[in-house]
Amino acid sequence: MNKQGWLRWCPDEVVSSVTDIDPTTLVQQGIRAVLLDLDNTLVPWQRMDVPEVIRHWVEAMKQTGLRLCLVSNTRRRRRLEVISKDLGIAYVPKAFKPRRYGLRQALEQLGTAPQQAVMIGDQIFTDVWGGNRMGMRTILVLPMARREFIGTKVSRLLERILLWAYRRAGVLPQGAGTSETISTSKRRGGIGS
Repeated sequence: MNKQGWLRWCPDEVVSSVTDIDPTTLVQQGIRAVLLDLDNTLVPWQRMDVPEVIRHWVEAMKQTGLRLCLVSNTRRRRRLEVISKDLGIAYVPKAFKPRRYGLRQALEQLGTAPQQAVMIGDQIFTDVWGGNRMGMRTILVLPMARREFIGTKVSRLLERILLWAYRRAGVLPQGAGTSETISTSKRRGGIGS
């Protein structure tokens, strides 16, 4: 079901890191495919090295039978190709999220309907909105690092306002996506701390 009005940007869940997402729970919820953003979701912005904790998480996802695909707006196809090969998962470059085109390509590659897929990413106006437009489940993760594209920094202010409004309206649980959650993740030794 596609979300309408101001809920079009609302994630179904907010977590500190992808590693907080349990693959077994996804399977129990009927999820068969996982579409993943790259920058500041799996690796820090413009970096090539995938953290070991992320590698283990990707392997755990695959071991439960979930099919994974990187769906990135990056223009650096070679970088996306290398990381995707390294992780052993499919990829869609130049996805132009929140447009549906790249997300449809990913679903076709994985042979999955939108209702059986989840979109996971660190940005509301690309990852979450794109997934919601397709009728997928969406999970917002907090960005791995503070370093990012200048345009993204601007949208982060609007994202904070939306998350506050969703919490206040009772659409998201209190504490979801707050700076308190971010600092807790950093104290745990999270990536980018």
